Amino acid sequence: MPSGEIELRVPPGQARERLDTYLTNHVENATRSKVQLAIREGFVRVNGVPAKSSHRVSPGEVILVQLPTPPPPSVEAEEIPLDILYEDADLIVVNKPAGMVTHPAYTHYSGTLVNALLHHWKGKENDFKDPARPGIVHRLDKDTSGLMVVARNEHVLAQLSGQFSRRTIFREYHAIIWGLLDPPKGTVDAALGRSKSDRKKFAVSGSGKEAATDYEVLEEFEYLSVVRLKLRTGRTHQIRVHMHHLGHPVFGDPTYGGRRIAWGATGSARKEQVNRYLGMVRRQALHAKTIGFFHPTLKRQMTFDSDLPGDMSSLVSELRAGAVRS
Repeated sequence: MPSGEIELRVPPGQARERLDTYLTNHVENATRSKVQLAIREGFVRVNGVPAKSSHRVSPGEVILVQLPTPPPPSVEAEEIPLDILYEDADLIVVNKPAGMVTHPAYTHYSGTLVNALLHHWKGKENDFKDPARPGIVHRLDKDTSGLMVVARNEHVLAQLSGQFSRRTIFREYHAIIWGLLDPPKGTVDAALGRSKSDRKKFAVSGSGKEAATDYEVLEEFEYLSVVRLKLRTGRTHQIRVHMHHLGHPVFGDPTYGGRRIAWGATGSARKEQVNRYLGMVRRQALHAKTIGFFHPTLKRQMTFDSDLPGDMSSLVSELRAGAVRS
């Protein structure tokens, strides 16, 4: 298979729809214009034969697609406020807000954490091998808030990356989830891979990569819980997929079932209450609360903690108040 080519097998039960529509919905970072360009240039084949945009996909068909990749844009410094917990000549620890992308990528060339850091450093950053991701050791999903550590030079970047690879970085998240977990403390040990039905999503898969998440319930309410989660591995969407796998999606998560009213929230009055809660938290209620690592230069362990952001803390306060009233 050529470099960068993606293979999709149309799953059973898939409705017949235009090829360009299907690929736009099932290929990560795909847009209709990119898909149609790839089709016109002959980079999309169905069952080995070049296809047209109007082709109607059918279950069992195998689609090979290679999308055009735009050249990486230059990354510009932007004056964006940062919540900095710690900074020295080697690294910086920031509290990323929900809604901010970590680094520039297709469809997000500005407004990212990297754009903000470049302005904050004002030319004091070192040269990095990847100018689009200077110092980025790990990332958080756009709508997940919380703590991140970013390197200030290549040496520290390599050292911190090694700690992530060896899984010696400590990361603790807090989340609001649907339902009541039983048991209230445990480990989700389930490998993750790309969803076969939607490549923009991930799912538990026997052929996926190892993934493990420790969880512990901190507070329980009528149909929502506050949980502490610790990552043993760091897969994309790991916590969100693992909670969905348990049947307790992260509240507000639009991708993994967290915005559907369920789990005992029945009745018109209850649904009105939940809709109000969903209006308070317009994203997955997930926050990277604590991070700990060994400072490569200071040669000592460092741990940083953060408060829940306003939307999540307001919801928890509402839930507590309701529990007291009942």
